[in-house]
Amino acid sequence: MEERDREELFSKRIRAGKRTYFFDVKSTRSQDYYITITESRRHQKEDGFVYEKHKMFLYKEDFDKFIEGLNEAVSHVKNELMPDVDFSSFNRDEDEFGNSELKWE
Repeated sequence: MEERDREELFSKRIRAGKRTYFFDVKSTRSQDYYITITESRRHQKEDGFVYEKHKMFLYKEDFDKFIEGLNEAVSHVKNELMPDVDFSSFNRDEDEFGNSELKWE
């Protein structure tokens, strides 16, 4: 099935420095649903910026296992490897040029 045949139902963009993550919920013609996770990285070239993209497809039958694995990995880093780090200090909004603004919660 061609990319243009897939209907996008929801999209969430997360800017993180020179990277941007996109979480897109899409449907197939048969009304089946899946998520694409895209990492877009900006690189400076002589003639301007170039964007490199990596995409991952996450299917509904893997949602629970994926979330469980991701939560375990993040929890391990936060609680076992870096327990003294205040991860909320990294919460900031950045524009497409990398200018950051702290996000107060």
